[in-house]
Order: sequence, then structure tokens, then C-alpha cells
Amino acid sequence: MPDSSSQPEPEQPPATLRPASIRLNDYYEVYRPGDADEAVREGRRCMNCGAAFCQPSGGYVANNGRPAGCPIDNKIPEWNELVTQDRWREAYERLALTNNLPEVTSRLCPAPCQDACIVGLNDRPVGIKRIERAISDRAFDEGWVQPVTPARRTGRRVAIIGSGPAGLTAADQLNRLGHRVAVFERSDRPGGLLMYGVPNMKLDKSLVERRIDLLTKAGITFRTGVEIGVDVGAATLLAEHDAVVLACGALRARELDIPGRTLRGVHRAMDYLTGSTRALMASKGGGAEAPRIHAQGKDVIIIGGGDTGADCIATALRQGCRSVRNITRRPQPPGRRDAAHPWPGPTGALQMDYAHAEGSVRFGEDPRDFEAQPLAFLEGDAAGTVGAVRVRWLDTGEAETLPADLVILAIGFTGADAEPLFAQLGVRSVVPRAQPHDPMEAAAPGVFMAGDCRIGPSLAVHAIAEGRAAAEQVDRYLKSRDGPRRSQPRDLQPHAPPLNMMA
Repeated sequence: MPDSSSQPEPEQPPATLRPASIRLNDYYEVYRPGDADEAVREGRRCMNCGAAFCQPSGGYVANNGRPAGCPIDNKIPEWNELVTQDRWREAYERLALTNNLPEVTSRLCPAPCQDACIVGLNDRPVGIKRIERAISDRAFDEGWVQPVTPARRTGRRVAIIGSGPAGLTAADQLNRLGHRVAVFERSDRPGGLLMYGVPNMKLDKSLVERRIDLLTKAGITFRTGVEIGVDVGAATLLAEHDAVVLACGALRARELDIPGRTLRGVHRAMDYLTGSTRALMASKGGGAEAPRIHAQGKDVIIIGGGDTGADCIATALRQGCRSVRNITRRPQPPGRRDAAHPWPGPTGALQMDYAHAEGSVRFGEDPRDFEAQPLAFLEGDAAGTVGAVRVRWLDTGEAETLPADLVILAIGFTGADAEPLFAQLGVRSVVPRAQPHDPMEAAAPGVFMAGDCRIGPSLAVHAIAEGRAAAEQVDRYLKSRDGPRRSQPRDLQPHAPPLNMMA
């Protein structure tokens, strides 16, 4: 458990979230409804700033090696000022200039803009993320957000593989430019990690469906249940489209190679979170699907201390676990920004996320344990089933056995799990040392990469930046080509019947 002498920063200002004692009993969003008056007050705090480090400024690189401030160059002081002047529609229009998914970033983004806020040097940073959510939610409520259909079509066709934030952003941008866009998603619903990887209490799925509906009405085609490279070969796809954008994420999970890994009850985080969301959506539709992995009445250990681990904590609490512990090998961060994390980059401070607060309310203490190295999964009373985790405490060197009926591995991802597609195209997943602001380069003639499959596991806001950059590069590529659309490459053979997308 975190050292009580180094208290974490509050989860968020109290006005932002519903009380933990209430919200951990449901799957509704943890946020309170947007408050216009609060947004105005926060916006006014922004107006005394003399240097907007919330936006990348002068090429400054923060302590995480990336530009400080907003990765998509949101014009934050501009829409903050418009809010203070009660010019909400103009504020939304300014926000939408740079952000294709503000309803997503205002909920999921860790807000590097707030880490770089100059007000935060001497006071609490401006609540930029809350202002963004107030603007976005009001824009939808007022009907200002409408499908954007181009005035004319170019005749060019682009296929996008993956419908997460990078794919949706690239699709939106390319459609606005007049190209015909088809988005292919191997799951049964579009949205990628926004649909199944993020729990409903952090991002209500109706928001994802609403955005998909807007993009569909704007002229984008979504094809679900199609795995490119398996159901449809890469050659077929290339033959029927003028360009292809790979935005298939980085869902190849990192493994923990220790004894007992194959015991029943040890699962990957995405399998757990996806099953929970599928069951929740089925119940909303009147179905009775139960998650294949369920925490009810179980002692749960979650290995991995990131956002995914926190989401697993929150899910296990809502499923009625008997206990939950979250272990990580990392040392406990300091309670406040230290010399190793200078402003305006990430604080590096211990944060009390929504799930940690909920665990504290349910069980009376923070569920996190730092400097714990898993040694082995041990068999329980039922043959072949996990019953405990053996760990070594790195600060003392002592070993301990922790009871566990359910173990969730939330230790990150190593790349895209689309090996057949990448092999057919002759490209590799995750470009070494690639950053979201690097120049976008074609992975192969007419093939571009965007999002986590190019830069590695990252944030939704970086995926949006990637999608916008990829769309710009694709458009430039298409404009540089003269003559009829491409013919089928001679060195690639189709692995499935044609898509008949040209009809």
C-alpha cells in the first residue's frame, strides 16, 4: 500500500467526479454532468496567463521526451476565453478545428496541457479538461455537432484498418477532403479500444456509437467482423483502394513468463475488460450474456500499475470481488513533482485515480502495492486453477504468498497483433523510436501507418494526432498521383474473394 507519509495528489477536484461511495455501485460514467458556471470560472483563471505552455511552445521537449502541452495543438486559451464570454458555439468550433474526438479526450486524456499549465506553478492548474468536456457536451446537447459531408468527391478510395481513435480520426479527415473512405474492423462493433478496451464508467459507449453514427451519415463506410489479412487478403484490399491506412492498434499483450502462467484463472487485461463490456452492452439491449471472466466473490490480484490496471480494479469492484490488490514492480512515486520531473512536463507524482479511490472506499485502503515482483502463480484447491501469487518485495527482499482466485495481467503491450496482414504487406509493427510528431512515412507504396501500431502503446490524444498526420500524408500522396486508380500488385496474391467495394 502507498506510504502514508507521501500522500498522493487528489484524484481530481471534488466537483469533477461523482462520490466514490455511489459510483462504484454502477457502470455509469464516473463524472458529474458538465457545469457551465464552473467552466467559466476555470476559464477566467486561464486569462491571466502570459505564456500558453498548455500548447507546444518553441519546440520545448518535456521530461518524457515529447513536446510539452497538448499533442494535437488545441487552441486552449482561445476556447477558454470564448467560454468566459458566453460564446459557447464559437468555443466548440475552435475546439473542433484541432480535435476530431473532444468527447473522448475530455474523458480519457491524462491532460498533459494541465501538467504544463503556468498557473500550476503556484496554484492548482486550470481545469482545461473539464472546460473541454463542458464545451463538447453542450455542443452535442445543442445540436451543433453535425455530419461533415464534402461538397465534392475526388473519386479516390481509401481503406482504413482499425476503428480506434487513430482510425476514426484519419477517416474523418480524409472524408472531409472528399475521398471515399471504408473502415474495416475485425470486432463486431466499430470503435476499437474506445468500444471494448475502456470501461463504460470512463467512456459511455453511447458516445462512441454517436460518433460512429455521425461519421456514417457523413459518408464513411464501416465494415465490422472483417479481419484484413485473414478474411480478406492485403492484395485484394490494395487492388480496390488507392491508399491504405494501418491503424490497428498495438494489442499484442506483454507476457509474464513465470511458473504457473497456464493455470486457469490467470487472464490478460483486455480479455477481462472486453468481456465485461460485452456483457454490459448485452444487458442494456435486454440480453443476459455473462462475462466469461468474473470477479464476484473472488480474491483478485491485478499485476501492472497503469491505466489499464486501474480499469481492472474498477471493474472487479463493480463485479463484487471479495478483495482486490494491484501490484507493480515500480517504486512508489513521490507525493509531489520533484527535481526529476521539472515543469512543464508530467509531474511524475503519485495520483489517486478513480479506481484507487473506489478501492479505498470499499476496503478502507488504497489497493496498490509498489515494488512487488511476481515470482510464480500457485495452484489452489481446485486442480489446475490459480489459488495464490508468490511475490518478492523489492524494498526488503522478503517473499510472500498472496491469495488469489483471479489474476489479471495488465503489464502493457508490445505491438500490433495483426501478423498475417503485416507479413503480406512486408511491414513491421511499431517503428523504433517513432514519436507522434515525427514525419509520417509510407510503410509501403500506398500504405501508411498511424497510431499505436506505428509508435507503440500510447494515449488516445496521440492516436488522434497520428490519424490527422496520416490523413494529411495520404491526401498529399493521392494528389501526387495522376491517371487511373491502382491496379492489383503483381507480387501480392489475394487471400479472399474481392470486396466488391467498387460497385
